[in-house]
Amino acid sequence: MRYLPVATLALVLAAGHVSAAELTGKYIEARTCDIWTGPCYANADLHLGGKNAVIGWKVEKGTFDKVKLDGLGVVAVIAARDTLGASQPGKSKAVLIIDSRANATQKAALIKLAKKQGGDLVGIVVGVQSAKVELDICDCKEGGCATLNAGKARIETRCITHHDKVCGNESAYYPPLTTGVKAQPALAVEHSFTGKGAGATWSDAGRRGAYLGSFTVR
Repeated sequence: MRYLPVATLALVLAAGHVSAAELTGKYIEARTCDIWTGPCYANADLHLGGKNAVIGWKVEKGTFDKVKLDGLGVVAVIAARDTLGASQPGKSKAVLIIDSRANATQKAALIKLAKKQGGDLVGIVVGVQSAKVELDICDCKEGGCATLNAGKARIETRCITHHDKVCGNESAYYPPLTTGVKAQPALAVEHSFTGKGAGATWSDAGRRGAYLGSFTVR
């Protein structure tokens, strides 16, 4: 029996791991509190704001639960009991907006994807809606411009600049809400949900409360 050298075997295993069933796509979230902020401002919002969010995943390529999801998206509208990311509020209520272009099998897979990625944020699904999910991330120099439109949920962002500093001690105070995400903070020019089911509606503007980038599921 012929054995592969250890170095060669490691390369083969690594290549196999990378090519294993993988799903990649665009990611966006916005909350009703600042995430790029200083500790003093974050503490002032604690337990008062940041209890609502819109999270969007738009698949570029890949399968989940053995179902191909290329080009499809899912959005979770979150209503938590406490400031998101600042405590352990338990399971949150969520309305899921599933891409209307998906067939029945794909819709079921998108729901499972949102539950897997969202965890306790999507712990109590109080409604499932159908709408076209459009997520566009602009190829600008700073990489902070994007729009999400999904039924009654909308996010529009722009890049954060030095003009957005308030205390001069800002940083990405709160990390992204979900796992497998590579994202950067952005300013939410608009962040709104005007639909039913979440127990709340909101229209937030000019808040340093968004993340956008990419996600990977293996």
